[in-house]
Formats: sequence, structure tokens, C-alpha cells
Amino acid sequence: MTTTPAPAARPTAIVRDGMLPTPAQLASGIPLGIRTSTLVADTRRQIIDILTGVDRRLLVVCGPCSLHDPNAAIDYAQRLQLIAEVFTDDLLVVMRAYVEKPRTSLGWRGMVADPGLIGTGELRNGLVLARATLLGILREGMPTATEFVDPTVAAYLHDTVCWGAIGARTVESPTHRQLAATLSMPIGFKNRLDGAIPPAINAAVTAGTEDHVLALDSTGTPRNRLAAGNPCPHLVLRGGESGPNYAPSIVTGVAEQMREHGLPALPVVDAAHGNSHKDPGQQQVVLAELAGLIEDPAYPVAGVMIESNIVGGRQDVDPGLPHALVYGQSITDACIGLDDTRPLLTRLAQASLRRHLQIKARARRNQTDRRSTRAAVPSRRGDSTGPDSVGITAVPSCAR
Repeated sequence: MTTTPAPAARPTAIVRDGMLPTPAQLASGIPLGIRTSTLVADTRRQIIDILTGVDRRLLVVCGPCSLHDPNAAIDYAQRLQLIAEVFTDDLLVVMRAYVEKPRTSLGWRGMVADPGLIGTGELRNGLVLARATLLGILREGMPTATEFVDPTVAAYLHDTVCWGAIGARTVESPTHRQLAATLSMPIGFKNRLDGAIPPAINAAVTAGTEDHVLALDSTGTPRNRLAAGNPCPHLVLRGGESGPNYAPSIVTGVAEQMREHGLPALPVVDAAHGNSHKDPGQQQVVLAELAGLIEDPAYPVAGVMIESNIVGGRQDVDPGLPHALVYGQSITDACIGLDDTRPLLTRLAQASLRRHLQIKARARRNQTDRRSTRAAVPSRRGDSTGPDSVGITAVPSCAR
């Protein structure tokens, strides 16, 4: 009988070691600046207002599945900004700018980990490239959104991000929940890959709670920090192995669960991934359906996510010619082309406006009904059940 020899013991698993700049050194070399830092802070506040129902607009996180070409990313930001500025009354468009890629197994791990696209692991270049790209997008007036995958990377990039996500693969990770508790931008937690939603609710509740965490400061020094909790943790419904999860019955049930846990009761719906089986054609169908649903004020969503790029579809990287690529096309999940994105944003803006008009019309009817009731029923001094106290519910902490 033959046996497989045991692998030889190694004194260490590290085969190469290289110095990296500290977060402070990288930020000093690629500073955010007053104008862009103001954009980040203002956008974060606006997103929180949308998530808590204070701002009636629809949040739209729109952009490439992942960024691999800084020039194409900034080009896309310029084009998206021109479209987005038309819809500012009805939409808050934030560019999906993912510089890290979570993987179920093997694969390209994103701009930070592999800027050369061939697995050389040039992290120093990756960090520089990622921060410069995010800053370039902000300089175009385009707010940024990203998923935080490696908690150490967050120390280098967090100040350049307006909205963040914890993905389906890491939503149950205690480390990522603790990371979210230290971050100042609103964080959306995606349901698990199999479609399970309770882990995302648990993650949002945990991340919104004060906690002691181990974290790196700007000098790279480990610190024992007391984190105040994320300012506005919420849910992102991305579908899963069990199927899509944007149907009204599902979304309404999730919103109620969020409310019961003290979270903003307005989830975000990801039109890609499990809700469209990563098919850009189906993603357009889903977005059209979502627009119709959003017109109804009873459909409780704060926003949608779209995977979009300059050129639709996707492409593979040739290891021998890693940069011989179609300009502006994804090398990860297939995306909707920008030419098809504009009409979708137009439709979503129309839906957002119609929802607003319906809410206003309903408020006018209610006001008229209350006046009629007052005229018909004599008022009683000291009665605290008047119209001003009707319908008041618990307000999420991030709305206070």
C-alpha cells in the first residue's frame, strides 16, 4: 500500500517580507484636501438622512464590479457625474469603487492586493494606486462607495469612502463587525450567500453598539480602542442561493425586523448578484421592476445598487498580456454598459419623484381629514391624542 508523504515542516509560513508605509505616511503623500473631505462628510450625512427617511431621495450606488484601471475608473466617474447631476433632486448617486474583492475560493483579489493583475502581490503599489484612484473619483465630484474586505486596508482608505459595505462572505465575521463599529461612514451589511438575512441583522446590531476593539492607528501602532459603534448600520438585500429577495413581502418583512432591532427600517436592494444571477441583462429587468415597486410608498427601500461600467459585459485577463484589455470593461462580474445605465437612472429618478408626490398627496388628504374631524368633534383641553402625536414611532439612533 502506497502512502502520501507528509509535507515537510517549515519553521515559518512567511516566504517574503516587505515594508509598507503607515496609513499616516500614505495619507500624507496622497492627502484628501479640504474640498474632497467636505464632499465625503456631506455625502455621509446625506446618506444617513436617506436611510432614516429624513431625505426623500433614493440612494443609488452605481459603478463597476471592481476597479482595475485607474484611468478608466476616473473616466467612468466623470461620465457618471454628468448623468447624476441631472437627477440631484430625486437621486443621490454614489459611485461603486471597489478596490478589494472578496473571494469564495481563488481569483483576482482586487487593485490593492494585485494591481499588476497577475498575482505578484505588490501591496505597496496597490495601496498607493487605490488611494489615488479614490481621491481622483472624489475630485470629479463623485462620492465613493466600497466594500471593506481586509480590516488593515481600511486604515489606509477609510477617509476617502462615503458609504461602505460588509459583504456576504464576511457578514458573520466578528472582526468585520468590529471594524464597522470603528468606521464613520454608514455601513450596509449584505445578507449571506445562501440568502439568509438574520446574520446581516445581527451584524448591523453588533456594529452599531459600543465595543472595545483591537485596531491600528494612523502610525500603524496597535491600539485598544473603545468604538462608539457605526453611525448608521443597515441591510443590503443581494439575493442568494435561495433566489431573489426584493419582492415586496420579503422587503416589508425585513424592514419590520430592522425596526424591531432599532435599525433604520429602509434596506438597500442590490440589483446584481443573487437578485439577477450576475446577468447584466437580467439586472436591467430587475431594476425596471424595482422602479415600479419604488413608486409605491409602501415599498420600504432607501436605495439600490447597480453594477455598471463604461462597456457592458466582462473579460478575462490573459496572464501573458495582463494589460491587453478592453478599456472600461469589467474583469470580474459582468456589468451593464453606461449607455444602458442612463435610462435606468432616469427611470429610478421618476420612481423616486412619483413616490414623493404620492406621499405628499397622502399627507394633504390626511390633513384635510384631520381638519374635518376637528370641526366635527369639540376639542378637549389636555387631550394628548391629537393629530400631532399620531403615527410617531421609535427613531433609529442614527436619525437622532
